[in-house]
Amino acid sequence: MPGPNLLEPPGKDAAAMFGTDFGQRFIVTVDTEEEFDWNAPLAREKHSVVTVPALRKFQQFCEGFGVVPIYLIDYPVASSTYVSEVIGGAVTNGRGEIGVQLHPWVSPPFEEEVSEFNSYAGNLPFQLERAKFRTLRDRIQQAFGVAPLIYRAGRYGLGPHTADILLECGIAIDTSVRARFDYSGNGGPNYRDHPLHPYWVDQERRLLELPLTTVYWGPLRQMGNVIYPHLWRTPSMRGVLARAGLLERIPLTPEGITAEEALRGVDIAIDEKLPVLVFSFHSPSLAPGHTPYVRSDDDLDALYDWWRTLFGHLARRGVKPTSIAEIMSSVKLA
Repeated sequence: MPGPNLLEPPGKDAAAMFGTDFGQRFIVTVDTEEEFDWNAPLAREKHSVVTVPALRKFQQFCEGFGVVPIYLIDYPVASSTYVSEVIGGAVTNGRGEIGVQLHPWVSPPFEEEVSEFNSYAGNLPFQLERAKFRTLRDRIQQAFGVAPLIYRAGRYGLGPHTADILLECGIAIDTSVRARFDYSGNGGPNYRDHPLHPYWVDQERRLLELPLTTVYWGPLRQMGNVIYPHLWRTPSMRGVLARAGLLERIPLTPEGITAEEALRGVDIAIDEKLPVLVFSFHSPSLAPGHTPYVRSDDDLDALYDWWRTLFGHLARRGVKPTSIAEIMSSVKLA
């Protein structure tokens, strides 16, 4: 009997329910990864990990707001001599949490050709995806002394057998599904029809999916999933609709999304009664010059201002930060 397939939207009875005192919460996930040229072809060797020390400042910043950041760590970072020194204490004391993020092109064993198709780990043969995941998980556990319980596929690249691997390896939460996005044009998954609400992946309720939060805003937002797929040939029309205030797709990230846009997205997510709002961004954005979103010190200041604005707004709306540990203790199993 085949196992659960994360590429398929869940059934109607899969929605996860939380305790009455849980309310609405949010998490901050950090794709904690190597630096590389986002405009160049993917390569195994052309990368660095010089931004790892910048995690210390972000950790301290989050602690000031009572936020427990979740660091989803890939192989080059897990192999860094600095990462456990920078955030290890926070992880040990529960002020930060760690998870797995698989970038297959830089994660051993190296048996596949580096290509766009193979950059989505779920496209790899099952045994190779499994071997890469286990090797990375073990390296993270070695670095921090604790077993990671949450996973995000690099490039959101789940596959038909990823859930089997996660269940086998004791992962409790997946957060790879980027609802409202379709990567099939580049050989990746299509999450257009997946829900935003957390849901159980398997019937035994051992693996919980926390989709990244992306909402549609504007008078046409109820038709967003119908309209957006037809605009892939004319992406400029997306900008036209957004500027006209008719339809805008808003992922909860400081990368390419203004604070004003994100505030609108948060309010919609709250109104839609999402129990967990999932924020995300890439760790190389914590230092200037490594991503398209933070090119200067002013850009970095703006990124921290973005988080400051969002954390303040969430507090005013009564949405508290949460953690993997709290989610797992609050979700109902029956």
